[in-house]
Amino acid sequence: MNKDFVSARSQNLRYIDPATITAGVTRGVCRWLTDLNYAVLREFKLGNGRRADVTGISRDGTIVMVEVKSTIEDFRADDKWLEYVPYCDLFSFAVADHFPKEILPKSCGIIIADRHGAAVSRPAREYRLRPGSRRALTLRFAHTAGRRLIAVNDPRI
Repeated sequence: MNKDFVSARSQNLRYIDPATITAGVTRGVCRWLTDLNYAVLREFKLGNGRRADVTGISRDGTIVMVEVKSTIEDFRADDKWLEYVPYCDLFSFAVADHFPKEILPKSCGIIIADRHGAAVSRPAREYRLRPGSRRALTLRFAHTAGRRLIAVNDPRI
């Protein structure tokens, strides 16, 4: 039996599937960034081959990346987030309210989210991209967004 389910049952809580938590947190982060006037992409592929869960670009060119974590096991099994930092100005983890925030690295921001929205629990530390890296990333973002948009209108593409 799944240990999350056993733990939830012993605490008389309703079990929520980690995939459902991930989907809700991701949706809330995207809504929040959009409300802050960012253009947002999910599963954005970086130059190093990694995929950031949520990436946003503001009107002034600030690039934000957010790694969504639904369980402690998910966080502990994944150290690839370190490879995202060179590709953004701000990096944060997004978690549900019940996630133990004390296990997240102090060098990263924390966003608390659910399917309706999100709020900053700890601001992200600023990393400034070099101009050439920013240009390359912005072009990759625009190209990815354009390809995804045209695919909505013509699935053959």
